[in-house]
Amino acid sequence: MNILLVCNAGMSTSLVVQKMEKEAAARGLDVNIKAEPVEKFEDIIEEYDVVLLGPQIRYKLKPFKKVGEEHGVPVEVIDTAAYGMADGKKVLDHAIKLAK
Repeated sequence: MNILLVCNAGMSTSLVVQKMEKEAAARGLDVNIKAEPVEKFEDIIEEYDVVLLGPQIRYKLKPFKKVGEEHGVPVEVIDTAAYGMADGKKVLDHAIKLAK
């Protein structure tokens, strides 16, 4: 499974990505998780099974969700508390649930 986290600059989600990767490894899951800035979203969405937006760009949900629907890729916003706590388990569970 390929999971894309989108944020303003592609940097603020790096800690969340690290925690998610650690959780996925502990579960023995084969996942690829990457953080990218909003500018790359439309160019790379086809490479992913699910897209999660950082809470700071939740205002992009509607247009991004539309693009996601065109490509058959679910798009949602990361829970603010889970993002703030860098709760890799909760964010990974959210991504897995969306991808099903």
